[in-house]
Amino acid sequence: MSEVRRDIVVAGASAGGVEALRSLVGSLPADFPATVLVTMHLSAGARSALPMILDRSGPLPAAAATHGAPLRAGVVYVAPPDRHLLTDDGSVILTQGPTENGHRPAINAMFRSAAVTAGPRTVGVVLSGTLDDGAAGLRAIVARGGEAVVQDPADAVYSGMPSSALAAVGAARVLPAAELGGALDKMVRMPLEPADVPPPSRALLLEDRIARDGVRLGAVRPEAAQSSAAYTCPDCHGTLTEVASGQYRCRIGHAWSPEALLLAQDTEFQRAVWTALRSLDEKVALAERLEHDARHRHHSLLTERYAGTARECLAAANTLREFLLSLSDKPRAEDP
Repeated sequence: MSEVRRDIVVAGASAGGVEALRSLVGSLPADFPATVLVTMHLSAGARSALPMILDRSGPLPAAAATHGAPLRAGVVYVAPPDRHLLTDDGSVILTQGPTENGHRPAINAMFRSAAVTAGPRTVGVVLSGTLDDGAAGLRAIVARGGEAVVQDPADAVYSGMPSSALAAVGAARVLPAAELGGALDKMVRMPLEPADVPPPSRALLLEDRIARDGVRLGAVRPEAAQSSAAYTCPDCHGTLTEVASGQYRCRIGHAWSPEALLLAQDTEFQRAVWTALRSLDEKVALAERLEHDARHRHHSLLTERYAGTARECLAAANTLREFLLSLSDKPRAEDP
């Protein structure tokens, strides 16, 4: 019987993660005996140069992942924009499943997929980034017998994701980016000791199926839901349900952690206030035009009425403008 080794490395990064990924990939040897899958948060309409950057960073070939490509040892597959990067039966799977924490590709989706399909043969790596994407997925990898590796928060440009991962998985190996490649090379060459690994839980299988199937009605089933939350999904404005401790999904599958939900709600709130400010500015301009026309026709009552409307709207607009400018001075998590 051939020895079983860890042959799947899944690495997730967000803000500040390009340099960490370059260090990781650049320090892997040319004979690295495992497949490397990389997800970095990207905007849906973005064009990613990450495959080219990583291809030039070290001896391993790196390329944008394509649907159905076989998982090959010593190759780096990078998630393309607007697609979750998953695995299935020794192949790469790309899907347009629901966004998670507002992202597609999402790190949690890739980590959960590897946990389901490769179990103990998986090594999950969380690198620099804000908020907490990757923490829940890394916990799933460890629960299935896989290994967890986290960039030292002190070494990361943004420590949010590494710190959240360590809070979720206390047994993770913590290393600076420059030492990750060497550590991973040793880990994937060591034979796995036989161990009783629990099968994927129903909750894990459901989460993974949602990422594979795409947006669909009934993504949150009654048996998986813990409680209804009085929150609204920022993506589709549907009701969110708590499906795990601190994890929320809407009926069609968009997923949110509390931190990501808070940031998304803040963004939505500011967008609504800016819309109100624009409406007030337009109302001021229209009222001033009507005031001018009424004065030209010597309608004194209408002139005063429109002038009053313009003054009231201008005062409200100035109050909103000052409020929005004050928000811009407050620190907030960077958008990757």
